[in-house]
Amino acid sequence: MSTNVVDFASADRWETVVPLSPTEIHVWLAFYDERSEEPLQSAYRELLNAEERRQEPRFYFARDRRRYLVTRALVRTVLSRYVAIPPREWEFSSNAYGRPEIANTQGREACLVFNISHSHSLIVLGVTRHRALGVDVENLSGREVSIDLADRYFTAQEVAELKAAPAHQQQYRFFEYWTLKEAYIKARGMGLSLPLDKFSFRYPDKRTVEMAIDSEYAGDALGWKFWQFRPTPEYLVAICAEQVGVGSPELIVRQVIPMLSEKQCAPEVLRASQSAL
Repeated sequence: MSTNVVDFASADRWETVVPLSPTEIHVWLAFYDERSEEPLQSAYRELLNAEERRQEPRFYFARDRRRYLVTRALVRTVLSRYVAIPPREWEFSSNAYGRPEIANTQGREACLVFNISHSHSLIVLGVTRHRALGVDVENLSGREVSIDLADRYFTAQEVAELKAAPAHQQQYRFFEYWTLKEAYIKARGMGLSLPLDKFSFRYPDKRTVEMAIDSEYAGDALGWKFWQFRPTPEYLVAICAEQVGVGSPELIVRQVIPMLSEKQCAPEVLRASQSAL
């Protein structure tokens, strides 16, 4: 698979436009431990605004500082692939629930929507147009959660199905539910003000996922599409996208080192809404 290498000494070299049709969702994967040399980190730092530069050293651990730096560079450089705004000049605001949104007039006029998630050493950035979008990633390796957490956050049906699963599958099933729920509330832009036990997921077969929503939250379960895939065995990614128009959106996945390289990849979709398969 070919890799396009970019001279990261120049922060403005983003001439290659990435086409993004209204029927596409682009997912960018950045494994931020892959490259950590100081010249590249310095190039990232040059892209940040004053507040972002002040925020970076507030993280106590060096790894967290690097994650923050790569995340900000990833968002700025990727968005500049879709709209002719230099990476340094992107501006952001937050909605009433704290979700980051594009503030530049030109970016808003392009109807760009993005969402970010990170876990361990992977950052996931989703980008689309004209539709709400939520992404979530969880690291599965060497991590265990108490299944009892499901009693607090899942519906009775999900709890019953989780506890009925074979013991060796319960951890993975927990994260299947969790990533889908996180992706959905991020797409809705409401955070945990939308309780996780007010909507549920079920698996009619090995590849399909369906959602039901409590009527008091006025959500149409048919108005959202879901995908899950594992870019590597250690990670599980969930995508939630608003259904707009007819047909189902197409996922296009790329792995990137910001300002250095990128390649398109095709991870197997493990589960999806019926019409998204």
